[in-house]
Amino acid sequence: MASSSMHQLSFARHPLLPRTCRLQPRPRFSSVRFPPFSVRASSAVAVELDTGTQKDPTLDGEIFSCPICYEPLIRRGPSGLNLEAVYRSGFKCKKCNKSYSSKNNFLDLTLTAGLRDYVEVKPARTELFRSPVVSFLYERGWRQNFNQSGFPGQDEEFKMAQEYFKPAEGGLLVDVSCGSGLFSRKFAKSGTYSGVIALDYSENMLRQCYDFIKQDDAVLKANLALVRADVSRLPFSST
Repeated sequence: MASSSMHQLSFARHPLLPRTCRLQPRPRFSSVRFPPFSVRASSAVAVELDTGTQKDPTLDGEIFSCPICYEPLIRRGPSGLNLEAVYRSGFKCKKCNKSYSSKNNFLDLTLTAGLRDYVEVKPARTELFRSPVVSFLYERGWRQNFNQSGFPGQDEEFKMAQEYFKPAEGGLLVDVSCGSGLFSRKFAKSGTYSGVIALDYSENMLRQCYDFIKQDDAVLKANLALVRADVSRLPFSST
């Protein structure tokens, strides 16, 4: 998935947003100061630094962007990508004037974040994984059934993922559609990456992820952030 091509798609005005909000179909990225990078993707997206260094300087800058216009968000609060720092921070788009904050220990960067007066379209296949029951059972029996479909098991799958993302060691990794964070936690605990963003649209999956994180001090202290976002409008600038 190449983020630059995705951001160039034409988006109609979102029916769930108030009249004052406008979506910009092809954003301009003028203020972002990220180093050159390339994106490699499967079930996760790794930011591969072209500099070859083991430290990702993007962690010291503006990582998140507005999902409406893709302008980098202004952050108010402690720096860092860990759960506590992100939870205690507020984010605001200087262009849209829209604010974003953490709720239930995850940062909500969806288009409808903070809005109350809207009717959300909820496709059945999307709602399945937003269900509290499915989210609870995902790592408590559901995921284990994957072995019957030919999956090699989570340990072997993790080794395969680490090998695939080897060129991105030391960079920032985004686990898109992370679910309950089974592999996000493994990525963060490995210390292979400078930071990991566990990203999913399901609030309940992210809550389950946080519950699992609390049980492991090593993961709790790692550079790991929980973010709610729509995969069709990822909250990151494209260079």
